[in-house]
Amino acid sequence: MNGEDDQDQPMPLVAHLTELRDRLLRALLAILVIFIGLFPFANDIYSFVSEPLRELLPAGASMIATDVASPFLTPFKLTLVTAIFVAIPYVLYQIWSFIAPGMYRHEKRLAIPLLASSIALFYAGAAFAYFVVFPLIFAFFTSVGPEDIQIMTDINSYLNFVLKLFFAFGLAFEIPIAAVIMIWSGVTTADDLARKRPYIIVGCFIFGMLLTPPDIISQSLLAIPMWILFEIGVLFGRLIEKKQEQGTT
Repeated sequence: MNGEDDQDQPMPLVAHLTELRDRLLRALLAILVIFIGLFPFANDIYSFVSEPLRELLPAGASMIATDVASPFLTPFKLTLVTAIFVAIPYVLYQIWSFIAPGMYRHEKRLAIPLLASSIALFYAGAAFAYFVVFPLIFAFFTSVGPEDIQIMTDINSYLNFVLKLFFAFGLAFEIPIAAVIMIWSGVTTADDLARKRPYIIVGCFIFGMLLTPPDIISQSLLAIPMWILFEIGVLFGRLIEKKQEQGTT
């Protein structure tokens, strides 16, 4: 009995803090290792990210660096962000390993698919931004300007712009996960979310307006997928509610 009681006792606060520190250090070390491996290809990574704009520039036009250190710091910044982006699964695994011992078995069964889905959806949102949104909005921007204006985009301004869109679309693609978690935890129900659909749609367009350039194309390219993903989240929420009802009967 004493052995079983000892196993059931919670870990001391110092032990929790020590484990948290170790897992944070592992996550930071993973990011550092990936960054070191990617840094020799920093310029290639920037070329890949800037390709949607560069291929649409008029003949003779090019991107420029307005700051002295931009040719070095901008690819450096992008490589660091890329390292974090690549390391997200391992970082989340460390977070999961820290909180999982305090969860019940049925909570773990749902949390693991949600965690994996959230990672996949974030990557899907970033890929959607790069392969679908960037070509459309850059084609629009480069075609509507005055004919006597030469397009020469600063490399650091471009990076800040695309990183903002990567984050916006990656975050927007997490909507199904947020909806499922709220329904699973009992914060709301699928029917309640469905009844709030008009407000959700308006909110999607407001979110798109705040996180994208001030044009209707990019706003719609963010708002419409958000709406569709919300409907997917409600659908899966209904399935979870049915399983919960079956489990209580």
